[in-house]
Amino acid sequence: MPILRILMTAALIAAIASGCSQPQELNDSMPDSVKLEALDINIERNPDDHELLAARARVLLNLGRVNEAAADIDKALRLAPETVEYLLLKADICFRNGDVKGSYNALEQAEALNPESQEVQLKLGEITYYNHDYDRAMAHLTKVTEKDANNRTALFMKGFIYKEKGDTANAVQLFRRVCDKFPDYAPSFEQLGVLYAELGDNMALEYLGTALQLEPNNTNVMYALALFYQDHDDMEKAESLYRQILDLKPESADAWHNMGWIELFFYHNLDRAIEFFTKAIEANSGYIEAYANRGIAYENKGDRQKAKADFEAALSLNAAYQPAVEGMKRVK
Repeated sequence: MPILRILMTAALIAAIASGCSQPQELNDSMPDSVKLEALDINIERNPDDHELLAARARVLLNLGRVNEAAADIDKALRLAPETVEYLLLKADICFRNGDVKGSYNALEQAEALNPESQEVQLKLGEITYYNHDYDRAMAHLTKVTEKDANNRTALFMKGFIYKEKGDTANAVQLFRRVCDKFPDYAPSFEQLGVLYAELGDNMALEYLGTALQLEPNNTNVMYALALFYQDHDDMEKAESLYRQILDLKPESADAWHNMGWIELFFYHNLDRAIEFFTKAIEANSGYIEAYANRGIAYENKGDRQKAKADFEAALSLNAAYQPAVEGMKRVK
């Protein structure tokens, strides 16, 4: 154990031994592992201290020890069942554990205790959005923005809901508002860029470019920007971005596939296209477009057997996939 950590731990143990059983000794600058050691000792001395149990549950959650965190927060709630803060923590723990229903139930209990809590309403908005219950999500988020008109998370999520519902105008309006109020928040610039790209508007370049400046290694932004360039026949810039993606994320099946698409349909380099489509399939064995397009590449090379095998592979994934259906008609 490093000397500094030994000294920190010794100091905490000394404070606990002196009779202080509350977690005030802890501060945010301490590593979670050190906090956990102190809390373990503290809870051993005070096993029914619900504040200590809740504090340890938070630390355990941060460390990824979700089941242990759940045990601590459940005990804390048995000791103090009407504590909204503990219910919010339980909701986080349940969600991390894949128990969406348990998370929602905890949030409903918290709302019953404090319906005016913005944090409760925000989390309810998040989880109802996750369940695709957009109307209820919007209602919860609106309660937040009625009290805090510039709540970044609520505004962003409302914009996302409008986007999901196909209301592009309102989505753009809200994402722009977030960009104006929070110019360092990359996700809003990304979403605006994606929306403008879907419209074929060159404003996509500005917003995606800003998002990439804010998050230089965001491969999702790179992909959206590359796809915009590809759709507008600027293959050199598209390829450059796809290669950047692959440097950061070599398993990106979409980047490999689109590189193959450019080689096949733009440069007519069949061997390179086959190479890239193969890498896409290796990264994602269910990539139906890659099978069909590799089949087209083999077909253009005159290798009907390999083309047929790829079209059959695509049809095994979706018997109605039209490019493969048409391809099979050609190579039979």
